[in-house]
Amino acid sequence: MKYIFTGKDLSINDLVNIARKNIKVELDSNSKDKILKCRKMVEDKIAAGEIMYGINTGIGEFSETILEPDQIKDFQKYLIYNHAAGIGPPCPIDHVRAAIAGRINVHAKGMSGCRLIITETLIQMLNKGVTPYVSSKGSVGASGDLAPMSQIALVLLGKGKAYLNGELLDAKEAMQAAGIEIPYLEARDGLAIINGSNLLTAMSALFIYDTSNWFKQAEIATSLSLDALLANLGPLNSLIHKVRGFNGAIKSAHSISKLLKNGDLIDGRITTKLQDAYSLRSTPQVIGAALDALEYCKTQVEIELNGVGDNPIFFVDKKIQLSGANFQGTPVSLPLDMLGAAVTMVSVLSERRMNRLNNPALSNGLPPFLTKGAGMFSGMMLSQYTADMQIVEQRILSMPASIQSIPAAADQEDFVSMGMNTALKNFQILDNAYGILGIELMAAAQALDFREHEFGDGVKIAHKEIRKYVEYLDEDRPLYPDHDKMKDLVKSCEILNKVELTLGNLYN
Repeated sequence: MKYIFTGKDLSINDLVNIARKNIKVELDSNSKDKILKCRKMVEDKIAAGEIMYGINTGIGEFSETILEPDQIKDFQKYLIYNHAAGIGPPCPIDHVRAAIAGRINVHAKGMSGCRLIITETLIQMLNKGVTPYVSSKGSVGASGDLAPMSQIALVLLGKGKAYLNGELLDAKEAMQAAGIEIPYLEARDGLAIINGSNLLTAMSALFIYDTSNWFKQAEIATSLSLDALLANLGPLNSLIHKVRGFNGAIKSAHSISKLLKNGDLIDGRITTKLQDAYSLRSTPQVIGAALDALEYCKTQVEIELNGVGDNPIFFVDKKIQLSGANFQGTPVSLPLDMLGAAVTMVSVLSERRMNRLNNPALSNGLPPFLTKGAGMFSGMMLSQYTADMQIVEQRILSMPASIQSIPAAADQEDFVSMGMNTALKNFQILDNAYGILGIELMAAAQALDFREHEFGDGVKIAHKEIRKYVEYLDEDRPLYPDHDKMKDLVKSCEILNKVELTLGNLYN
């Protein structure tokens, strides 16, 4: 498998394959020609003494400062040194690889003005496993992810640090060991690497991919809980959702119905209540709304992955460069704030179902806290505490970052997206979501062990998979190892993979 950068067809799935599966990449020949033509235009304009932002001027508040010809090359070096100003623990390797891939795809459009060797070096780094050490905090998500992208650019100067197949080395040593020549930076090269919201977009793309899988697992957990609680499955009828018209709800109802197929409950062999509580009855509408938000976010991120985020942008056919603000991360950070909140919303729904499994007044005949020895044993009482704590953290993190702008650069950059905050907090929200859903799945599996009816096809597969990792809670034991196992199980998507291996894609 190989991916060819053209500047116009990079998808979230492609990015996952590059970032996590380490597939090889190359640059399309037409893109090479575009990059060469754009570079020639830049060099011709430099030779003619034309004033161009970030090439022969300073940047930000210093944009009115004109550089002398002998300063142009060194300026790119000092630009990167100055902007490599992050802090905190390193970004995961897959996040950095995804950011590099996104930046290459911008270059492939031939509007960035850098030398071809810069883009080709980034491609070699992906193919040979050289990943810059990038601090996770420092970007405000406008003028690009300047601080983290500068740590990527440092490696092209032989500075900073980089991982070589997982081992952290000095950048120069990593590049030499991988057989990659250090290109250094000339006019425009540095700014052409850093001047876009590539890291926050890459992280958002990976978050979308992971969240998509998590939503499916939320539907699996729903099916287990519905079966265990002897719920009325009439609200899953497709007619209800089609008459309203939301695609997400239609998809979710179909998915949950598919998981419950061939069970006594969906086939009407068990008497149920006329109407259940909202946490059971309205799950397709709630998860469906999240699925609709997910589709919008996917559209926005894939537009950004294939757009031009430079400043200035070079239009070769018109022989002009235009300065603007395509580096502004708001088109990604605003919808991704919404998606993070959607994960929290679906997590709250999961906890509410888990509450019904535990509560003997709401569980339709299940023993209190899912234990056979209530009083002597407390069963899964404290599991709910753990889920609740994580939900509170999610709610705190669900405050939008995109409204938190703080002016910078002497008010030249007086509105920024704070999109990196969105990307960072979304992964924290999702990390909690894995744990919350794992606890519901564990509780639902425990509840199903008290039932004797025929379960749905997907329910049986999921229950069997859970029991490979967590035993039936016959009597009280420390539950933190089980919680951690369930969290890891959800994160691995093993249950989802087993279910779809038998039933096919849940949405088909």
